[in-house]
Amino acid sequence: MGRFQRAAGLVILGGSWSAAILLFIVVSRSPKAAVDAPADAVLFGVWRILYDVNAPSVVTIVSAVGLAIFCAWAVSSLERRVSTNTRRSETGTRTPLVPKVVMAESRGRFDGPVTITVLIPAHNEENCLGATIESLREQTRKPDRIIVVADNCTDRTVDIARAAGVEVFETIGNRDKKAGALNQALAGVLPQQGPNDLVMAMDADTVLGERFLESAGRRMTDDRALMAIGGLFYGEPGGGLIGLFQRNEYTRYARDLRRRRGLVFVLTGTASVFRPHALRTVAAERGRLIPGVPGQYFDTMALTEDNEITLALKSLGGLVISPADCTVITEIMPTWRALWVQRLRWQRGAVENLGAYGLRMQTWRYWIQQLGIGYGVIALGTYLALMVITTVAVDNVILFPFWLGIGALFAVERTITVWRGGWAARALAILVLPELIYAMFLAIVYVKGVADITGARTATWHYVERPGPTVQVGS
Repeated sequence: MGRFQRAAGLVILGGSWSAAILLFIVVSRSPKAAVDAPADAVLFGVWRILYDVNAPSVVTIVSAVGLAIFCAWAVSSLERRVSTNTRRSETGTRTPLVPKVVMAESRGRFDGPVTITVLIPAHNEENCLGATIESLREQTRKPDRIIVVADNCTDRTVDIARAAGVEVFETIGNRDKKAGALNQALAGVLPQQGPNDLVMAMDADTVLGERFLESAGRRMTDDRALMAIGGLFYGEPGGGLIGLFQRNEYTRYARDLRRRRGLVFVLTGTASVFRPHALRTVAAERGRLIPGVPGQYFDTMALTEDNEITLALKSLGGLVISPADCTVITEIMPTWRALWVQRLRWQRGAVENLGAYGLRMQTWRYWIQQLGIGYGVIALGTYLALMVITTVAVDNVILFPFWLGIGALFAVERTITVWRGGWAARALAILVLPELIYAMFLAIVYVKGVADITGARTATWHYVERPGPTVQVGS
């Protein structure tokens, strides 16, 4: 397993740098056109400025736009083809959760109404747990059971759960963090579950939109082939500038999923609903069709259990979605250090999962995504470095109308994509530079994560203590 995961880092690093070097060679060998010297002008009769009207050739612009459109079309088409083939497949030999197989198994059988059992894994969550339970009780469709899975708690988490009138399951000897806690709870819950008895895994620092369970229950009732439903997550209020950065990031991610009509990248660990049949099949196929220890529902070796369970279900042919009306409000990291720890775990976990699953139809999209991120890191780093070098090297600021226009379009795009976040989000987005700096921070985290796995450094799980959220329940 370690060799394959290390190879994943090498593939990503090698692919990203190869693409960047190839682009550099093509650009450096392209014909050089004659350029005009910068001109000067007086702006508003007061400021004297230098400007350069030179711009890339029409051929270069058309080629760049055409290549971008082609890449987007190719990725979208291949993804659609994989999804279509999965839906049409009639064999359960290697993909036992494909829709046609699942539908055939349950055809003509009534398994009773849909019920929902909510599992809330909690490690020292006394500050957050009350709001989480309250959001469940304010759902338009109430859960049938709420079970707080208290994992090695040393605070008042258990007392708060019992005082709220919900069930409490205390883990025994668990050293496998959230995944281990869920596995222990599921081992007790799943034997009692029928085909229509749904199980939700929900973080203790998350507040559901009021129609989440209603929408999930309706979709699971209408589509017997649907194996899991994930939430669209938004950031909680507060946190100052670092909180605003994260909320903008989450808002854009949710917008992307809405535009994809629920086609999910990752079943978010904040709140996801599963069919018992899906979880039982995952446990039965670990060590055979998918990586992991036989009998485990969630892989205890994975740093990011939500990403891993998504790959597991997709690899088995399962249909998973994240509908626009299943929203959650989740925690934001309160400090740059906490954000670094969180994102490093996410990035390291994503690459480790790809290394474990290897190259298969259901994972190629994730490989391309990692390569794209790697190439983007190189491009962003080069761009910012050139800005700094140019600023230091020249005596006067030179304006480039063409690139100012491109920058204006970029600022508009960044603003529109966070419009739902309110005026503070829009004001931050239109400035562009602060979010570029935030993107560079995430890029450094990415490089660190890939470098760690390539160098076979031991990964660790860090728990971040934080005060209770100030979120309000909403749709």
